[in-house]
Amino acid sequence: MIVLGSTGSVGTQALQVIAQHPDRFEVVGLAAGGTRPDVLLGQAAAHPAARLAVCADPTGRIEGERADTLVGPRAACDLLEAVDADVVLNGITGSIGLAPTLTALRAGRMLALANKESLVAGGPLVLDAAAPGQITPVDSEHSALAQALRGGAPREVARLVVTASGGPFRGRTAAQMADVTVADALAHPTWAMGPVVTINSATLVNKGLEVIEAHLLFGVPYDRIDVTVHPQSIVHSMVTFTDGATIAQASPPSMLIPIALALAWPDRLADVAPACAFDRPEAWTFEPVDDAAFPALGLAYAAGRAGGTVPAAFNAANEEAVDAFRRTHLEFAGIPHVLTSILDEADDRRGNPRDLADVQDTEDWARARAREIIAGRRRPVTAGSGSAVPSTGVAH
Repeated sequence: MIVLGSTGSVGTQALQVIAQHPDRFEVVGLAAGGTRPDVLLGQAAAHPAARLAVCADPTGRIEGERADTLVGPRAACDLLEAVDADVVLNGITGSIGLAPTLTALRAGRMLALANKESLVAGGPLVLDAAAPGQITPVDSEHSALAQALRGGAPREVARLVVTASGGPFRGRTAAQMADVTVADALAHPTWAMGPVVTINSATLVNKGLEVIEAHLLFGVPYDRIDVTVHPQSIVHSMVTFTDGATIAQASPPSMLIPIALALAWPDRLADVAPACAFDRPEAWTFEPVDDAAFPALGLAYAAGRAGGTVPAAFNAANEEAVDAFRRTHLEFAGIPHVLTSILDEADDRRGNPRDLADVQDTEDWARARAREIIAGRRRPVTAGSGSAVPSTGVAH
């Protein structure tokens, strides 16, 4: 087992699952960005057989502690090429996870994929590199869909229904979100995630990326993938079949279950997390998305339908916009504005990428153009704009 992004939220929980099942897993590699050296060193001590990779400039302490540490922007790929493993968990955040995803697939490893951005950005490349069944999804929504899809043949699938918590601004109008702060956007009601994913949840960009991911993973057209708001975050997604039956996967909000299932697929591990309790009254509710208040979801559908490297442009521009919002260089409503502008200018990006360089070229263009758009909208920080979150901060 190799864990990429080992010090992040998904990575640390994956190591928790692994530690509970030592008869099933052995960690032979760990990769992290290097911003949490103490955590990485603790993981290395707990897994002495694991070779380390630091995908940024490491501290002297890390370098001194382990002579076999790989270093640099390609360290995760170097680790995958140097160390044999049956399963690779990609828990890296952002499209920088694309190269490790492709490396793992081309090496014939089973890929437990939590890095949705790599599939979104490099969809055609990833699908070309993957053998049938080689990717197991880690996101709770796609894990739920994979589980529900066991209930019927592909020809019997009518619709995929992806659930969304609604984020911290569920029920607000666009006008009511005009002056929300960074702290407001990070106050997710049900999930504890890193800051980028949490803000993406607040805009519903994250749900849009999940729709693109669902289309690529399961081959269902966009017009048969729906999103419904389910604030309790108990039903993680559903599949409706042609006879009118709907199968839903339900469990309390915890990433441990989808992580464990992805690592052991198709087997289930025992006692991973508590199950739902039905001995007390509880209501599960569902409601439609307010497209006017959350336009980013529709923009993600448009990016997915455009295909080629347009989703890569959408994702890269969003990463720039989220970073600007966290630094209070862009208002919350400016995020979908940036995305709209990028999609309006991305018509020449509809061709499928030939290689990683094509994806990188599109991302470079989208990031540069997004920064120009943000600079044109930039406004001074006011007392109502909240406090910036350092770009290296990670919430777990």
